[in-house]
Amino acid sequence: MVIRSRENSVGAWAFLIGVILAVIIGLGTSSFLSISGIIQYSPQIYAILVVLGLVVGFSIKITDRESQTFMVAGAILVVVSKFGMDSVTGSLIGIGVGKIVSTIFVALLALFVPATIIVALKTVFSISRV
Repeated sequence: MVIRSRENSVGAWAFLIGVILAVIIGLGTSSFLSISGIIQYSPQIYAILVVLGLVVGFSIKITDRESQTFMVAGAILVVVSKFGMDSVTGSLIGIGVGKIVSTIFVALLALFVPATIIVALKTVFSISRV
């Protein structure tokens, strides 16, 4: 029988729900799969993504190795999403996929930017303690 740690279960669930919600809002707000309910409530859904990002950031237990791994992965994801959002729109616009991928990147940014900022602040404060 496998023993599982429950210390990061809130953050893990918030992360999973946030990624699924980011993909759904990205697909739902694009012109390809325009879902009126998602488009109508997209500001509220983006706010939920930001709150989930804050929950992920605050619920992660800080250890040196894990915080570094999370911050590197989070920073890479934020940078790649931002640059990918700009370049994908221009390169894939002819086949109609650019808008879908771009809106998914925007939703992922709404989730990961607050989480990465919170973990970075927690790491800075843990380093500054002597």
